[in-house]
Amino acid sequence: MRRFVVAVFLGVALLAGPPVVAQQKLSSTNTKARNLFDKAQGQAKNREFAKAIETLTILNEKFPSLGEPFLVKGSLLKAMGDTRAAFVAYQKGLTLIPFDPARSLDYFTLGELAMSFGEYQVAGESYGRFLKSAPKGHRSIPKAQHQLQNSEFAVKAVANPTGPAPQRVPEPLNTFRYQYFPSITADNRFLLYTARPTAQSDEDLYLSRQNKDGTLGAPQPISAAINTQLNEGAGTISGDGKTLVFASCDRPGSVGNCDLYISRRTGNNWSKPRNLGKLVNSTAWDSQPSLSADGRTLYFTSDRRGGQGLEDIYMTMLQADGNWSPARNLGTPINTAGKDMAPFIHASGTTLYYVTDGLIGMGGLDVYKCSLSGQKWSEPVNLGYPLNTNENEASLFIASDNSRGYCSRTRPAEPGIPERDRPVELFSFDVPKTVRSRETSTYTQGRVFDANTKKPLKADVQLYDVQTNELVQYVTSDPLDGDYTVVLNEGRHYAMYASADGYLLKSLSFDYSDKHTFDPLTLDLYLDPLRAGRTMVLNNLFFETNEYKLKPTSRTELNRLIGFMQQYKDVQVEIAGHTDDVGAEADNEKLSLNRARSVYEYLSANGVSSTRIRFRGYGENKPLVPNDSEASRQQNRRIEFRIL
Repeated sequence: MRRFVVAVFLGVALLAGPPVVAQQKLSSTNTKARNLFDKAQGQAKNREFAKAIETLTILNEKFPSLGEPFLVKGSLLKAMGDTRAAFVAYQKGLTLIPFDPARSLDYFTLGELAMSFGEYQVAGESYGRFLKSAPKGHRSIPKAQHQLQNSEFAVKAVANPTGPAPQRVPEPLNTFRYQYFPSITADNRFLLYTARPTAQSDEDLYLSRQNKDGTLGAPQPISAAINTQLNEGAGTISGDGKTLVFASCDRPGSVGNCDLYISRRTGNNWSKPRNLGKLVNSTAWDSQPSLSADGRTLYFTSDRRGGQGLEDIYMTMLQADGNWSPARNLGTPINTAGKDMAPFIHASGTTLYYVTDGLIGMGGLDVYKCSLSGQKWSEPVNLGYPLNTNENEASLFIASDNSRGYCSRTRPAEPGIPERDRPVELFSFDVPKTVRSRETSTYTQGRVFDANTKKPLKADVQLYDVQTNELVQYVTSDPLDGDYTVVLNEGRHYAMYASADGYLLKSLSFDYSDKHTFDPLTLDLYLDPLRAGRTMVLNNLFFETNEYKLKPTSRTELNRLIGFMQQYKDVQVEIAGHTDDVGAEADNEKLSLNRARSVYEYLSANGVSSTRIRFRGYGENKPLVPNDSEASRQQNRRIEFRIL
């Protein structure tokens, strides 16, 4: 039997089985009422369920003050799958009957039904009565206690919504019967999601491209290299749209029943999917992946042995040798004793969203978020109503700029449609402030070229946080067209480097620490071949005004220079200091010399032979641009790295 990646948590959790109705006594001596009641119970015993419900309906109409017939009818309706009518019948019946400890299971059943329909006040009262009447040690007591807390939380949440309800995404999307697990590139150009045309169909991956007016175009199958006659389920795409990870079930050579596979895009073509292997996949079920913006950290769901609950969230990272690290359970406070599923890591890399039923919420699976500080995750926070409802919530995705969110939802129940056949559709919403990722992101993108030939170039593009000297993103430009995309977070100061074998480094600086203009940036990069006379400006060396001592935030750039010199052991360079024209010329020449010397001394003290480096101060004598504005003067205050 095929197992769809979404089937484990979409839909209502009330399961219907064959009706089993315990014989009940009627609290009335009326002969006609007793005869009808006995007749209905006899019909139910003979499995004539429709006739039994018809008889009980007559009894309800003739003797509306009797509660027992409503309860028997409710049990039949529930077992036959008509849970809405069952809820009405149970609620009516228990309203008519005084509190009775012998009816503890009826109170519990009404609580479950009420929770499934968002009738939280009724649910809370019903669970309270069950806990008051249930025998000590009853196996349903822990669940009732948990659901009582859920109902109390939900009443407050509904009374204090976090924002407007999500709206169904219009056509040309939502043209399939089931669509879910939305994932969007950092520039919002492509929406990836999973779809099934019918209940019998296998899952496939689809892409919708953004139109010039910002709307989403008609979905297209992602690629014949990805979609096959097999099942391709939940997928995730990196911020630059070049790395895809998806789940596939029962594929030949798989590790477990559902495994994770990876494919990379070059130009417009996706590579043949590759199983992520036994360090990531298990012999159990592995699915619901979410990639970091640079495609080098992967979060996913697994029900493998050794977890904390039924399903847990795991992570793995791409190593320098191209292999993925052994999957690691995220542990507490994220994973619980319940179901912890459908992770989504925001483009900022600092906020994780996921669904769980192991925490207090609206009942069933709710969406929570937690933030990463260093290596520690904060306590999960419920996203509140209306992003969480009485339904089991599915996956959620929030755009890099925190403005727009996407989720999937099961269509409300319709008469004649079984619970598990309810369509699943994509919804979108404006992201409330309380729901946003801790950090807002934007992106810079463009193409990398050879500065001489102007041909596209495959290059490594790395992004460092200069405050922490941490490599936060690492992408590779497309070898066919040279395009790249890197995500930047508001409030941080970045050093970005583009490098390719046989070329000079390209050093760039993005300082968003004071939260000034924070818009997407298009930036083409031209790399100079590694030849004598070629120069690069070191944009991430920092000094106090009129000082020559290097600030600690310069260590990222300095360490990159050391790495460059170690890679090209025959290269000799000049470190050249330059200033603007403010102040005395002699003072500027001295300052530029001392700053160049500081760089020289750092390199020579950290493994670079002093015979390969020389330094010189040029003062104000070689400006890049006229010193006619502060912006221009800032360009002229620089350190250059010139190949000799």
